[in-house]
Amino acid sequence: MQGGTGRRRPGHVAKFHAPEIVLGPGAYGEVPQATSGLGMRRPLVVSDRGLERTRWYAQLMSGLADAGLDAASFLDVSPNPRAGEVTAAFLAYKAHDADGLVALGGGSVIDAAKGVAVLASNGGHILEYEGIDRARRPLPPLVAVPTTAGSGADVSQFCIINDGQRRTKVTIIGRSLVPDLSVSDPELLTTVPAEVTAQVGMDVLTHCVEAYVSIAHGRMTDSLALESIRGVWTHLERLVDDPLDKVAAEEMSLASLRAGMAFTNAILGATHAMSHPVGGHCDAPHGAINAVLLPHVIRYNAEVCADGFVDLADAIGLPTDGNPRMVADRLADAVAGLGARVGMPESLEPLGVRVGDLDRLTTHALADSCMTTNPRRPQAAGIRELYAAAL
Repeated sequence: MQGGTGRRRPGHVAKFHAPEIVLGPGAYGEVPQATSGLGMRRPLVVSDRGLERTRWYAQLMSGLADAGLDAASFLDVSPNPRAGEVTAAFLAYKAHDADGLVALGGGSVIDAAKGVAVLASNGGHILEYEGIDRARRPLPPLVAVPTTAGSGADVSQFCIINDGQRRTKVTIIGRSLVPDLSVSDPELLTTVPAEVTAQVGMDVLTHCVEAYVSIAHGRMTDSLALESIRGVWTHLERLVDDPLDKVAAEEMSLASLRAGMAFTNAILGATHAMSHPVGGHCDAPHGAINAVLLPHVIRYNAEVCADGFVDLADAIGLPTDGNPRMVADRLADAVAGLGARVGMPESLEPLGVRVGDLDRLTTHALADSCMTTNPRRPQAAGIRELYAAAL
């Protein structure tokens, strides 16, 4: 059902943000020309040590040099990028007298590059920009090259940074954080470990669900979310089982792109708002946390938006007979089942969460910007109960 069941509220006036996108097998070869085309002459490449050992990093650096660009690199970005890493990368940007950025990596690398871009034009410390539209000055050009089918950071207005002092993640949102160009090449997915593919794939799934039921959804984001969830449901397990499956890689690359454009415009909800504090507290993989939390949040939100979950269930071929709350429960069970099949944990406990952490996690989750578009108005007691149920 391409447009959903039609039981949801009518559309409303909305803006739609998206970068220029180059996609498909072989798109990676366009990065040097695109970088030059954005006016960069001294780009800083932001990546990580794992990618440094792949052919993709060497190919990028040689391609930039062949295009006549004087590129330097910063490679000390970790999963769940720390504020200190953003500062260090910014110092590298200044030392090189850089005039733009190329981010080669997953969501962590792309978010770190966005953080550098914010500091390059706005100054200060990256944690000062927590919230919405705090970076007021135009950012330097940014080319994002995702190496996972995942985060959607390459097309989103989100930047997620780990605040080590408070042991939580901060959410930075703003139109200027949408990269100038996203280069989405499924061939880059062939070097991703199966565990990471599973984690980021469950993140894509969460983006679809949360964007579709967000109070800021619209017809464009709805269609993207429905098409994306079909792709995840059909191809994620295939890609986890065989990273060389070209069809699965291309379809997951597209699913990530569609879900990214859906959630950057519709924003997200309680799953992400609850996931960010866990990631900051435990330094656990974001997609794995989402996989645990999402079924619980579906049941929680179904009290106010069950019809949206009926549409999502229908999109992946689940039976939609019975009342909408029953269908939402069916969807939650199916999501948990997919997570189990691709190796996600069944609870937050293996990720490091303990009962004594719940009050602190709840406080941070309620303050997260993603909570503002959750369809059910959150209360502290309810969010704490969700954390407890996920343990």
